[in-house]
Amino acid sequence: MPLRRNLRFQLLWGGSAAATLGLHVSDTAYPLLLLAMTGSSTLAGAFGALQIGASVLCGVHGGSVADRYDRRRVLIAADSVRLLAALSVPLAMALDAFSVVHALLVAVVIGATIAYSGPARVLAVRSVVAPEQLRQALAQDEARMSGAGLAGPPLAGLLLGAGRAVPFLGAALASLLSLVAACLVRFPRHAGPAAPEEPTATPATDPPSTDTPSTDTVTGEAAAKDGSGALAGFRHLLADRTLRATLAVVFGINLVGSAVVLPVIVLLRERGVSSGGIGLALAGEAVGALAGALLVSRLHRLAGPGALLLAVAWFVVPLFLAPLLPGGAVTVFAALFLMGLGVPALRVMIDILVFQQVAEELRGRVIAATMTLFTVGMPAGLFGSGVLLDHVAPGTALTVLALLLALGLLPATFDRTLRRAVWPA
Repeated sequence: MPLRRNLRFQLLWGGSAAATLGLHVSDTAYPLLLLAMTGSSTLAGAFGALQIGASVLCGVHGGSVADRYDRRRVLIAADSVRLLAALSVPLAMALDAFSVVHALLVAVVIGATIAYSGPARVLAVRSVVAPEQLRQALAQDEARMSGAGLAGPPLAGLLLGAGRAVPFLGAALASLLSLVAACLVRFPRHAGPAAPEEPTATPATDPPSTDTPSTDTVTGEAAAKDGSGALAGFRHLLADRTLRATLAVVFGINLVGSAVVLPVIVLLRERGVSSGGIGLALAGEAVGALAGALLVSRLHRLAGPGALLLAVAWFVVPLFLAPLLPGGAVTVFAALFLMGLGVPALRVMIDILVFQQVAEELRGRVIAATMTLFTVGMPAGLFGSGVLLDHVAPGTALTVLALLLALGLLPATFDRTLRRAVWPA
């Protein structure tokens, strides 16, 4: 069956798209509302920090829940809680009872629901898609994430202009659509069509012998047997050298990438670019990711996973300095567009190398551990960026960040195992 005619996948995809769009609307509307209410940028930034913090803290348990319980029910429960949290805001506004504390509590609830729904949603997709179509399905899922990232912020501004409560009603509607999709689509509790019978870690240059179990296979089997622990996903990831290097590179990209946005905004403001122009410039990454979703299969054919990861990472380094060039918002848009092109290929690569190569009994915890490791550095990046800007100019800050990423990539670049990693059969 062509993927476009797979009704279960398309319904899940539509629900995920609605949920992601609602989250992007919320991520923009809540800080803007808090800034208008208090005039404090610290409180406005606290919403995102609390949301990410709650997601990180609950991430380990979220993966364990996805492995132990019915994933469809987990998804329905998470969407239901997020729907109630979103509805509480316009209700409180109607009663003239909305407060900063209420908004920050909603941030914590949203972050927690992401931690539980994330692994369940990833596993749900692979349970309704044939193994040979999984790469295509993941590429379509990347388009969903990029499209929501592009449409969410301007939609939030438009809805906020229509009324203080309107963006949050929109977020509630998005959560409702996601909930309906989760209720309509039935999928197996355990999603295993793409998983190999014997779990392995990231494949190395030569396939393991069929006579003697490889170290990675033994590690995967041991992790599966020791799967009762919530930290089993972390143990699996950190037990393999190639996985450690892969995750370290992506962690570094996320850490430094999250720190780049604020210097770019300050630099554009100093050059007289309007708020609308800055918003359009920052949309370049989402547009690039949308275009990059069409390049996933081609990029995967051009290079092995390790070589592709390092190529994309090194390609990003000089682009951090592009905002220093003439052209203002146009130059920033172009640089972010180029950065975004490789993002979908890396996300799908992580799914193929990590999520597909692990025992079914452990997969939810590995997904949650991976998401946690990728996310945990972002608050530090945002905070560090602000501290750096208190002491140096935006151009200097961008130069420092580019140098930090380059230095961080050197160990992985000289790692022969990572460079020679190949795609699984």
